[in-house]
Amino acid sequence: MLSGKELILATKPYAKEIRSKSWYYMLSTLLFLALSLTSTVLIPFFPARLFFSILSGLLMVRMFIIYHDHQHHSILVHSKPAKWIMTAFGYFILSPTSIWKRSHDHHHNHNSKLFSASIGSYPIATRKKFEEMTRRQKFEYLAIRHPVTIALGYFTMFIFGMCIASFVSNPRKHYDSLIALILHITVSVLLFIFLGFQVWFFLFFLPFIIAFAMGAYLFYAQHNFPGVSFSENTEWAYEKAALESSSYMEMNPVMAWLTGNIGYHHIHHLNSKIPFYRLPEVMADFKEL
Repeated sequence: MLSGKELILATKPYAKEIRSKSWYYMLSTLLFLALSLTSTVLIPFFPARLFFSILSGLLMVRMFIIYHDHQHHSILVHSKPAKWIMTAFGYFILSPTSIWKRSHDHHHNHNSKLFSASIGSYPIATRKKFEEMTRRQKFEYLAIRHPVTIALGYFTMFIFGMCIASFVSNPRKHYDSLIALILHITVSVLLFIFLGFQVWFFLFFLPFIIAFAMGAYLFYAQHNFPGVSFSENTEWAYEKAALESSSYMEMNPVMAWLTGNIGYHHIHHLNSKIPFYRLPEVMADFKEL
């Protein structure tokens, strides 16, 4: 049975993309998303509009996983066209490159550490630490982890966390966060004014609400589950955090496709260079996982 760094090294052969697959999955997902969003406008039948609006939100989740893999340099590395497409998608999904990469890289390098800065992660506190908090600190801690906060991830995690907070903290480094927010609000207002409430709701608002709520929930569930292990900084180890503090979430084939195999999150944390479409392959080949 392989363990620790030996297991990480054993997964290295899988950390190689199949370039044709990477392009196919990215372009086909973008095409499906564009067609689905267009259908929310062109099809006059209300149930169909609702269906395609929900589907658009789910397709945004899949495309976000592809964007996430590109930021990890696991797919389409050194491709300028892919970089342009992914940069544009980062603005579209309110996760521009500067803040997403910084916060997510920090998350991978500090996942499940107690008493570390909760950058790119939900905060974690022991009972003792929680009891030592002030009333305001307790309120903030519980509010961040509350189901309503997660469900409203569109506003809490992305508009405020990814865009507003990052720009305020460092305007020079995260100017793209402000650009993303301005573009987002501008498109929202123009759609509402010129195409009306119903088009705005099904084409814009509902897909983003669904995508960000699902993303916020998945991010929470991946590192907050029964049996999860947390460590103090001095006892923390990368491979231990990957296998004991990152979940394996079984999904049916449809949800696995829509979420880009993110259910294999423990494998992703073990080696983030493995493309999302190769994660099931790793799971099948290593009984340790």
